[in-house]
Amino acid sequence: MKTAAIFGSSGLIGKSILLKLLKSDNYSRVKAFVRSEIEIDHPKLDIIITDFSKLDEIEYLLNVDECYFCIGTTRRKTPRKTDYIKTEYELPIKIAEICKRNDIDKFIYISSLGASPNAASLYLRNKGKTESDLKNFKFKKLIIIRPSILIGERKENRIGEKLGLLIMNSLSILLMGKLKKYKPIKSTVVANSIFKIANKNIEKEIFESDELVEIEKE
Repeated sequence: MKTAAIFGSSGLIGKSILLKLLKSDNYSRVKAFVRSEIEIDHPKLDIIITDFSKLDEIEYLLNVDECYFCIGTTRRKTPRKTDYIKTEYELPIKIAEICKRNDIDKFIYISSLGASPNAASLYLRNKGKTESDLKNFKFKKLIIIRPSILIGERKENRIGEKLGLLIMNSLSILLMGKLKKYKPIKSTVVANSIFKIANKNIEKEIFESDELVEIEKE
């Protein structure tokens, strides 16, 4: 059986992935690195309260087979540009560095559809830069997930995202062929497909939203 670490287990995708890891017979231990306590109790789960500005303090605990990075923020929650970049770009890279030093074979990163180092949007630019730098670590298996707008119940009210979801849902009937990847996607579908990808030998590195839908159906 395998062991796994997850960063970002309280978000839409992260929480679903955590529950799947705990339910699976493929995993004997799951470590959730969190800023504050989460309301999940399971015999296979270790909840590790983490100061993400002091990652060296948890390096010795990151001794697992695979790592899931699901942390994300918004400019509303993190208005200072420097803090935003620390969370969206610097944090996943620092955690990847620790994983590489600890000889972790598999790193799963939740990116976004449209991610590019040259994107006009700071959000997509951070995701694109992170993707690019993660490839330099040469993990035995790097999995990059690029979902479209997520459908799911969030704790916080994201007005801009809700508006975008409403618009995209109304246009979904027109999104065919190469445009299918822009359709909104359920967070549970993303989590289910990620779990399948992580537990199968799929020779691919980047998975976009429409591919996730098809993988989840398999």
